[in-house]
Amino acid sequence: MANEGEKVAVHYHGTLDDGTIFDSSRERDPLEFIIGSGQVIPGFDVAARSLDVGQSTTVRMEPVDAYGEANAELIFEVPIDQIPEPLKEGDRVELMNGAPAVVTSVTDAIVTVDANHPLAGQALTFEIELVAIC
Repeated sequence: MANEGEKVAVHYHGTLDDGTIFDSSRERDPLEFIIGSGQVIPGFDVAARSLDVGQSTTVRMEPVDAYGEANAELIFEVPIDQIPEPLKEGDRVELMNGAPAVVTSVTDAIVTVDANHPLAGQALTFEIELVAIC
């Protein structure tokens, strides 16, 4: 089993409750991270440290163990006259502080932007395979 501070390599396949695949490492190199370093979401770290090399597990994580709940304070409106270029719903933008966000609506007067992680508020299911302890 992987211990605190050890670098591991895992393959994973992530789905939402409705079966939508949101990410998978199966078609690329395994994900490498250090156990306990905060490089991955908490539930993923806990699941990976319970495995031996070659072993797999499937774990469902509530938002608190994943990307957290959506934070209403990270959804805000900007007057359209303060937007330097035309935007449409779904556009990804970078805020002045460098944080990524997505445009959720555009009217004649207001652009609404959401700076929450796209998976905030979602329960996530991961199939995780420990490939190596590096």
